[in-house]
Amino acid sequence: MSQEQQVLYEDQIQQLDQALSRIIREAEAKCALLVDKDGHLITRQGFTHTLDTTALAALLAGSFASTREIARLVGEPEFSVLFHQGKKDHIHISLIDEHAIMVVIFDDRTTIGMIRLYAKETGEALKNILSGTSENKKDELELNKDFSASAEAKLDDIFKE
Repeated sequence: MSQEQQVLYEDQIQQLDQALSRIIREAEAKCALLVDKDGHLITRQGFTHTLDTTALAALLAGSFASTREIARLVGEPEFSVLFHQGKKDHIHISLIDEHAIMVVIFDDRTTIGMIRLYAKETGEALKNILSGTSENKKDELELNKDFSASAEAKLDDIFKE
Protein backbone atom coordinates (compact mmCIF):
# COMPACT_ATOMS: atom_id res chain seq x y z
CA MET A 1 0.00 0.00 0.00
CA SER A 2 2.93 2.29 0.66
CA GLN A 3 3.81 4.55 -2.19
CA GLU A 4 6.89 6.68 -2.69
CA GLN A 5 8.71 7.44 0.56
CA GLN A 6 8.62 11.09 1.53
CA VAL A 7 11.70 12.68 3.06
CA LEU A 8 11.18 15.61 5.40
CA TYR A 9 13.98 17.91 6.48
CA GLU A 10 14.36 19.49 9.91
CA ASP A 11 13.33 22.95 8.71
CA GLN A 12 10.18 21.49 7.13
CA ILE A 13 9.26 19.72 10.39
CA GLN A 14 9.70 23.05 12.20
CA GLN A 15 7.41 24.74 9.66
CA LEU A 16 4.84 21.95 10.03
CA ASP A 17 5.00 22.31 13.83
CA GLN A 18 4.50 26.08 13.56
CA ALA A 19 1.44 25.61 11.33
CA LEU A 20 -0.07 23.08 13.75
CA SER A 21 0.70 25.31 16.74
CA ARG A 22 -1.04 28.18 14.97
CA ILE A 23 -4.30 26.27 14.45
CA ILE A 24 -4.24 25.19 18.10
CA ARG A 25 -3.75 28.76 19.27
CA GLU A 26 -6.16 30.50 16.89
CA ALA A 27 -8.95 27.91 16.92
CA GLU A 28 -8.48 27.08 20.62
CA ALA A 29 -8.02 23.37 19.89
CA LYS A 30 -6.44 20.89 22.29
CA CYS A 31 -3.96 19.33 19.86
CA ALA A 32 -3.20 18.70 16.21
CA LEU A 33 -1.46 15.82 14.48
CA LEU A 34 -0.11 15.32 10.99
CA VAL A 35 -0.32 11.71 9.86
CA ASP A 36 0.72 10.08 6.61
CA LYS A 37 -1.82 7.93 4.77
CA ASP A 38 -0.01 4.77 5.88
CA GLY A 39 -0.77 5.65 9.51
CA HIS A 40 2.62 6.97 10.61
CA LEU A 41 2.72 10.04 12.81
CA ILE A 42 4.67 12.81 11.07
CA THR A 43 4.44 15.41 13.84
CA ARG A 44 2.16 16.61 16.61
CA GLN A 45 1.56 19.72 18.66
CA GLY A 46 -0.49 20.61 21.70
CA PHE A 47 -1.79 18.59 24.61
CA THR A 48 -0.94 15.03 23.47
CA HIS A 49 0.81 13.46 26.45
CA THR A 50 -2.34 11.57 27.53
CA LEU A 51 -2.92 10.19 24.02
CA ASP A 52 -1.38 7.14 22.38
CA THR A 53 -0.60 9.14 19.24
CA THR A 54 1.00 6.18 17.46
CA ALA A 55 -2.15 4.05 17.74
CA LEU A 56 -4.34 7.08 17.05
CA ALA A 57 -2.41 7.86 13.85
CA ALA A 58 -2.80 4.30 12.57
CA LEU A 59 -6.52 4.18 13.39
CA LEU A 60 -7.19 7.58 11.82
CA ALA A 61 -5.43 6.57 8.60
CA GLY A 62 -7.51 3.37 8.58
CA SER A 63 -10.66 5.40 9.12
CA PHE A 64 -9.77 7.60 6.17
CA ALA A 65 -9.06 4.55 4.01
CA SER A 66 -12.47 3.03 4.77
CA THR A 67 -14.15 6.39 4.17
CA ARG A 68 -12.43 6.57 0.78
CA GLU A 69 -14.11 3.29 -0.13
CA ILE A 70 -17.49 4.58 1.11
CA ALA A 71 -17.03 7.67 -1.08
CA ARG A 72 -16.31 5.48 -4.08
CA LEU A 73 -19.46 3.42 -3.44
CA VAL A 74 -21.65 6.55 -3.42
CA GLY A 75 -19.99 8.00 -6.51
CA GLU A 76 -17.63 10.52 -4.91
CA PRO A 77 -13.90 10.52 -5.71
CA GLU A 78 -13.08 11.05 -2.04
CA PHE A 79 -14.40 12.71 1.10
CA SER A 80 -11.81 15.28 2.14
CA VAL A 81 -13.12 16.04 5.64
CA LEU A 82 -14.37 13.83 8.48
CA PHE A 83 -15.82 14.95 11.78
CA HIS A 84 -16.41 12.85 14.90
CA GLN A 85 -18.39 14.40 17.74
CA GLY A 86 -18.09 13.11 21.27
CA LYS A 87 -19.52 14.23 24.60
CA LYS A 88 -16.43 16.24 25.57
CA ASP A 89 -13.95 15.98 22.74
CA HIS A 90 -14.37 16.13 18.98
CA ILE A 91 -12.08 15.22 16.10
CA HIS A 92 -11.79 17.02 12.78
CA ILE A 93 -9.85 15.08 10.14
CA SER A 94 -8.92 16.62 6.80
CA LEU A 95 -7.02 15.40 3.81
CA ILE A 96 -3.98 17.60 3.11
CA ASP A 97 -2.60 16.04 -0.06
CA GLU A 98 -2.18 12.55 -1.48
CA HIS A 99 0.21 11.68 1.38
CA ALA A 100 -1.01 13.40 4.56
CA ILE A 101 -3.96 13.85 6.91
CA MET A 102 -4.35 16.60 9.51
CA VAL A 103 -6.18 15.76 12.72
CA VAL A 104 -7.44 18.43 15.13
CA ILE A 105 -8.81 17.41 18.52
CA PHE A 106 -10.91 20.04 20.28
CA ASP A 107 -13.53 20.49 22.96
CA ASP A 108 -16.47 22.84 23.58
CA ARG A 109 -14.24 25.90 24.05
CA THR A 110 -14.52 26.36 20.29
CA THR A 111 -16.93 25.50 17.49
CA ILE A 112 -16.72 23.23 14.49
CA GLY A 113 -17.03 26.34 12.32
CA MET A 114 -13.86 27.85 13.77
CA ILE A 115 -12.03 24.56 13.38
CA ARG A 116 -13.14 24.19 9.76
CA LEU A 117 -12.08 27.76 8.95
CA TYR A 118 -8.62 27.39 10.44
CA ALA A 119 -8.23 23.82 9.18
CA LYS A 120 -8.73 24.99 5.62
CA GLU A 121 -6.07 27.71 6.00
CA THR A 122 -3.69 25.40 7.84
CA GLY A 123 -4.24 22.66 5.29
CA GLU A 124 -3.09 24.95 2.50
CA ALA A 125 0.00 25.94 4.50
CA LEU A 126 0.82 22.29 5.24
CA LYS A 127 0.33 21.35 1.59
CA ASN A 128 2.80 24.06 0.54
CA ILE A 129 5.36 22.89 3.11
CA LEU A 130 4.97 19.24 2.11
CA SER A 131 5.14 19.99 -1.61
CA GLY A 132 8.53 21.59 -0.99
CA THR A 133 9.70 18.08 -0.13
CA SER A 134 9.44 16.80 -3.67
CA GLU A 135 11.18 19.90 -5.00
CA ASN A 136 14.01 19.46 -2.51
CA LYS A 137 14.23 15.81 -3.46
CA LYS A 138 14.46 16.71 -7.17
CA ASP A 139 17.12 19.33 -6.42
CA GLU A 140 19.04 16.77 -4.37
CA LEU A 141 18.86 14.21 -7.18
CA GLU A 142 20.03 16.80 -9.72
CA LEU A 143 22.87 17.78 -7.39
CA ASN A 144 23.86 14.12 -7.05
CA LYS A 145 23.75 13.67 -10.85
CA ASP A 146 25.91 16.77 -11.34
CA PHE A 147 28.35 15.57 -8.68
CA SER A 148 28.48 12.07 -10.19
CA ALA A 149 29.10 13.41 -13.69
CA SER A 150 31.78 15.78 -12.41
CA ALA A 151 33.49 13.07 -10.35
CA GLU A 152 33.34 10.67 -13.28
CA ALA A 153 34.94 13.24 -15.59
CA LYS A 154 37.73 13.93 -13.08
CA LEU A 155 38.40 10.21 -12.62
CA ASP A 156 38.55 9.81 -16.39
CA ASP A 157 41.10 12.67 -16.54
CA ILE A 158 43.22 11.10 -13.79
CA PHE A 159 43.32 7.66 -15.41
CA LYS A 160 43.97 8.99 -18.93
CA GLU A 161 47.27 10.51 -17.83
